[in-house]
Amino acid sequence: MTYLSREITNSITSALDDMPVVAITGMRQTGKSTFLQQQAELQGRKYVTLDDFAQLAAARENPDGFIETDEPLIIDEAQRCPELFVAIKRAVDRNRVPGRFILSGSANFLLMKNISESLAGRATYFNMHPFTRRELDGGLTEKPFLRQFFESQTITGLPEVSPVPLDAVIKGGMPSVCLGSLKNAVNWFKGYEHTYLDRDIRDLSRIGNIIPFRGLLHLAALRTGGILSISELGRDARLTSATVSSYLSIMEVSCIFYRLAPYLKNRASRLIKSPKFYLGDSGLACYLAGKDDLADDPLKGALLETYVAQNIVGIIDSTWPRARLFFWNIQGRHEVDFVIEAGNSCIAIEVKAAARWEKEDLAGLKSFVAATPHCRAGILAYNGSTPVSLGDKLWAIPLALLLK
Repeated sequence: MTYLSREITNSITSALDDMPVVAITGMRQTGKSTFLQQQAELQGRKYVTLDDFAQLAAARENPDGFIETDEPLIIDEAQRCPELFVAIKRAVDRNRVPGRFILSGSANFLLMKNISESLAGRATYFNMHPFTRRELDGGLTEKPFLRQFFESQTITGLPEVSPVPLDAVIKGGMPSVCLGSLKNAVNWFKGYEHTYLDRDIRDLSRIGNIIPFRGLLHLAALRTGGILSISELGRDARLTSATVSSYLSIMEVSCIFYRLAPYLKNRASRLIKSPKFYLGDSGLACYLAGKDDLADDPLKGALLETYVAQNIVGIIDSTWPRARLFFWNIQGRHEVDFVIEAGNSCIAIEVKAAARWEKEDLAGLKSFVAATPHCRAGILAYNGSTPVSLGDKLWAIPLALLLK
């Protein structure tokens, strides 16, 4: 299989010039190990993985000796040996050399207290997301459309594009699935779920009975793209709010789930203050929700929004470090799916699954633009072919172009 370069490469290599430790996190199976071993810019480093029992045992037995090497060191699945992080702290404090360690793992180091405290001031962190459309298309030489449009707000000379097929949402961005190497993706996702539950969750927690956790995971998939309500999830899962909060935190640590904060920088009343939440991959969300055909499914909009979210987050994290992603919602009145803020400006994006739009589809964008003087543009991201200016800071942009 041909290796596809990842867009996060430039950010990581730049960080290696300044920081002694670079940590790469992300969902299991998003391609971190392949990236560390095959990306050309990372060659010449010693690679070890703590998935190897002998390496893990050696790291636990003598963490200081394990990291002593003349070559820059890559440690994959590093979260499996927390003792290593204290040893790395000591090594960095003795000799602060940029680019000395790359750590990778299927857990969010920033949310693991003992690890984040050990590496405070010594490490910078990156999240490797599932493949974006840009990465799959090999279109990494051009600046992302989102950044170009944020800067210029022009559609002059842009071509027509093909709609995003719903099959792309069902596949998601996990390399094994979206690169077309599988005959039956359902079997892969089934194995992924079992591995996640039986290995990662038991490594990160002391949950004895995994069945309630599995139930909550499937419920979360059915609600991806919605406002997070701990009490409602608890009611449906028949779990206490404290248990739901604990389980969601574990999902967040393992990067299966993430929260999107509300945008509160205007004076509109009754703003929703709870976060929205998304599963990290639309393909996994479709599998857990039991969806293999979205054509007439009531969840089509939410799952397409999940797909768009994972693409936007992947683009921002890889190429636009000063940008932040939010959503906007005035309870019972107006909402906007995404707000991208960079510096003192922002743009708003409303996602529509159809290839056509109606006047009422612009209501949320119009309200946000009117209430937010520093908003440069409101984008109705629809699944059609032609970019159109709608006047008054409003544009209709095809999804395939938005994510290009």
